[in-house]
Amino acid sequence: MTDPLSPPPKKNPQVRTVSPTRPPEARSRAALGLSAAAAEGRFALQHCDECGKVQYPPRDACSGCLSTELRWKDTDAKGTLLAETTIHTSTKLYFRERTPWRTGSVQLDAGPVIICHLHGDCVRNGRVDIINRLDRSGQAVLLALPSQRSPHMEDDPQLRAMTSDPKHRRILITDARNPNTSEIARALSDAGASMIFVGLSETWRPSPTLDALSAMDKVDVLPLDVTDTHSVQKLAGAIGGKTDILINNARFLRPGGVLARSDTSFAKEEMEVNYFGLMRLAQSFGPVMASRTADGVNASVAWVNILSVHALSSQPEFGCFSASNAAARSLSQSLRAEFRASGLRVMNLYCGPTEDEWYQPLPPPKVTPQAVARTLVTGLQNGLEETYCGDVAKDVFERFRDNPLILERETTLAGDGA
Repeated sequence: MTDPLSPPPKKNPQVRTVSPTRPPEARSRAALGLSAAAAEGRFALQHCDECGKVQYPPRDACSGCLSTELRWKDTDAKGTLLAETTIHTSTKLYFRERTPWRTGSVQLDAGPVIICHLHGDCVRNGRVDIINRLDRSGQAVLLALPSQRSPHMEDDPQLRAMTSDPKHRRILITDARNPNTSEIARALSDAGASMIFVGLSETWRPSPTLDALSAMDKVDVLPLDVTDTHSVQKLAGAIGGKTDILINNARFLRPGGVLARSDTSFAKEEMEVNYFGLMRLAQSFGPVMASRTADGVNASVAWVNILSVHALSSQPEFGCFSASNAAARSLSQSLRAEFRASGLRVMNLYCGPTEDEWYQPLPPPKVTPQAVARTLVTGLQNGLEETYCGDVAKDVFERFRDNPLILERETTLAGDGA
């Protein structure tokens, strides 16, 4: 049975801080399909189009018929634990500082036998569920969990090393004025966060969210304007070393495409908040967060960007806003590469139209603040890199993955030509 995770003790400055290290990350090109699925929290294996055989490990040709037509598909994740061992030492620094570490072999109901990491509550010959997660190098690893939930199972050290669970962590939410902030703070508190910092721009202006935030325990509202470099640097100097998860929900949104606007003033604001704001935050908070990814129970683990799903394919009614989000998405991909050396994870949460005043002209379905908060916390607990909130976001993503050019034409149809 997993021992419940205790709050971290006060740090002793005379004790060595563990340096950020990464597990081995070399993978074949074929195996990157497993990592792509892990980024979305899916367990997918290669299936042969010719004979139907399920493949593991990933390969370039079918082990049954040598066909090269191998397609990645979501696969039954259940199986039986055949054998297990516990590693007490390793030549790899990452594992040497985290032993003991359990591994084992599992017979999948789908056919293959896989080698995987083992949750501490798994027992030999017991039924297990396999999850596909990203390790701190950004590559996929398979972890077996007991089929029957056990108490405190989310506190298992091996599972926690592959997630960004908010429990006992200190979190910064960048925009108190965003309608989703109160629900995000409440969901993080319920998930066990120890402290939630919330940034507030233009502190002299009233905000409908402040009363709800002020009434919450463990919430501290601090001045932060993502369009002001000095403001961002000042806050980073105060709490940068205490920030374990940063959630960037700062947003400037106005309707209209290029021709619908008479000048570039709103577009400049959209870029200042949605793109340059992210850059300012990364330059000020990123280095110190990247230095603390091995800092025990409350190590820094994740950077979260909340984006419009139309960062993938523009929505004409909000074309300039979509363009600013596309720029932010591209910047977050750059950050993901830059943070990879430290193991700090970048998670993009893509939303459909939200339930607020600027999206009122659009028909339902809309995304509520509660849905955003649930999706965000679930994504952190599962250690995801990409997650989608709302029916519109999921539909746009599926169509984007299938054929982005067809999606573009579907979203830009102007009518029947009359």
